[in-house]
Amino acid sequence: MKRRSSVTEILIPLLTVLSDAAAIFAAFELSYYIRFFSSFQIVFPVTKGIPDIYGYNVFALMVIPIWLIIFQTRKLYRLKRTVFILDELFAIIKCLSIGILFAMSLVFILNGDFPYSRLVFLLIWINSVILITIGRYFILKFEKTLYNKNIGVNKVAIVGSNEMAEKIYDKFMADKFAGFNVVGYFSVKDDAGNVKTGMLNGRNYLGNYKLVPGKIKELGLEKILISIPSGDHDVLYDLFKICEGINIEFMYAPDFIDMMTSRLRIEEVNGIPFMKLKSLPMNVWNRIIKRTFDLVVSSVLLLILSPVMILIAVLVKLTSHGPLFYKQERVGLDGQKFLMLKFRSMKVDAELTGPQMTTRDDDRYTPLGKTLRKFSLDELPQFINVLIGNMSIVGPRPEREFFINTMKDSIQKYLERHRVKCGITGWAQVNGLRGTDTSLQTRIDYDIYYIENWSIAFDIKIIFKTIKEVLFSKEAF
Repeated sequence: MKRRSSVTEILIPLLTVLSDAAAIFAAFELSYYIRFFSSFQIVFPVTKGIPDIYGYNVFALMVIPIWLIIFQTRKLYRLKRTVFILDELFAIIKCLSIGILFAMSLVFILNGDFPYSRLVFLLIWINSVILITIGRYFILKFEKTLYNKNIGVNKVAIVGSNEMAEKIYDKFMADKFAGFNVVGYFSVKDDAGNVKTGMLNGRNYLGNYKLVPGKIKELGLEKILISIPSGDHDVLYDLFKICEGINIEFMYAPDFIDMMTSRLRIEEVNGIPFMKLKSLPMNVWNRIIKRTFDLVVSSVLLLILSPVMILIAVLVKLTSHGPLFYKQERVGLDGQKFLMLKFRSMKVDAELTGPQMTTRDDDRYTPLGKTLRKFSLDELPQFINVLIGNMSIVGPRPEREFFINTMKDSIQKYLERHRVKCGITGWAQVNGLRGTDTSLQTRIDYDIYYIENWSIAFDIKIIFKTIKEVLFSKEAF
């Protein structure tokens, strides 16, 4: 299923960033005028003259990006749904306290001739707390207004029919500002028997929970809210299994207090606590960052490597009969198929008998093919796939549907690899997990680790490790 990005996922965080930046700059301006041009002077007289405001303006522009980064590390730019503004106030105070200490340290390090006032910095801290909180309050009100108008809401369905499921259903149907549109619920009973609707009698029944994967695509569901007894853990396991590879969030409403001690993250929505059992690997901003990174890096590398690619193209045509590129259908993000490009390294009739895994001493290589494979030079055209958008530079390696169908039932979480774009290189590959001599399950475990711990810094680390792996690995073939 192609996940549709909500307008609020981009708009609300962006407005919050702009509001915070404007509030911080305004706090600098306001604090300057309070200190030097108000009755504040009666209590704290100015003894060394009034400095030019230009110095404070320049300093504000220097520290604003750093303060915004501090806010981001505290996850203050995510969608807030129905968070109470005072809940954020304490996080804002903590972030600004760190920010103001950084600013004062920077003044000490710069040690310039400009006479910065310590009282101004105290006022900046106070005014920033007030102005940022006010700005966020109005953005939160705007966000709720959008949801009340059915703009940017998430389509959700409930699994379960107990008392908690009834509370979730009715509360979200009544409180549209929570940002959830409940389209119905699934039972956990066996449809072969007598299906009992329980506490949700009269609400929109979608069928047995085994229908969830099909309904996700049919109804455009973005979250599944789970409310079942803790003893039905086999239902959870089964639900995870049948939804492998599908980009959707699972949120669990626990019935028992002992479940609250779990290491799983708790998220409260409209007064109802949920355990986030499965979440999207990247939010919309992370996807934008990764896509921008892919476009810039792949464009630069294609430009730099173009002489090498031209040379390889000439050698491929001179040393073997057949096309320059080998185009092979692979499965990528959300199970979508695409044609992956490679320099041809095998004979034209290499798979006349059907799809085959490559082996170390494969006799299907062309004279140049084994060298291309050893140093991964046959993969260079995949930077074109990255530019097109059906691959990323870093991600799980794409596989053919034939092999996916033979491995998805025997390899745990195999389909989870399709929750992100496939890549030219990946965490498994840079750890030497390539070829038929390595464990497929271990490779998948490495891919899942990458998906759950993604960051741009992680991508950069993998790229540098790839260079080392290409030059020195004995596993490549």
